Amino acid sequence: MALRAKEIQRFQEIELERGIFDTYQSFHNDFRDCPWIIVRGLSFSLSEGDIATIFEQYGTIVSMELVRDEKTGASRGTCLMAYEDPRSAVLAIDNLNGITLLGRTIAVDHQDFKPHEKSK
Repeated sequence: MALRAKEIQRFQEIELERGIFDTYQSFHNDFRDCPWIIVRGLSFSLSEGDIATIFEQYGTIVSMELVRDEKTGASRGTCLMAYEDPRSAVLAIDNLNGITLLGRTIAVDHQDFKPHEKSK
């Protein structure tokens, strides 16, 4: 189950209070080899290109899937993406989780599975 933005921020505060700067002591360690993240709470008006522009400042995105309504094709405000380097996922989570984007607070968290492959 994904952590909420406030929960992740609290974990980060605890780590700072305890002087935990080593990645191996951080909650990120459980996901150190996983390049996948999930972003929730996105504005429905954002396109894949808009999202990529924001998230590419932390690394090269190699896969992205904006979750859409099956009937209408409209965005559901959730996006799964994978970075080329798993360390980029950590940077994106630490820097973008809990920010306000177009009036909405987004949640960015580790995602430990790939989205389902669409049948052709």
